[in-house]
Amino acid sequence: MGVLNSAPTLDRVATLWRLEWNDERLLCAVYRGAAGLQLCVESPTGIIASERFALRPRAVARMRALRDSLLRRGWRELPCT
Repeated sequence: MGVLNSAPTLDRVATLWRLEWNDERLLCAVYRGAAGLQLCVESPTGIIASERFALRPRAVARMRALRDSLLRRGWRELPCT
């Protein structure tokens, strides 16, 4: 995953998960931009990681594995809004 400072002209199309731990929050979302779909893991202060996203089982499984790993480490799931 590459680290980005911002997500210019991207429209969110789906939120995959939201997690919280000790007042820290993470969001995993899919955005649509000029270059296609982009998967972003972000905090309230900015994007942590972003990569091109093809709607394929392997890509979705990777994000689910990341979520499951964070849950095992004490993060808790928040309802998606």
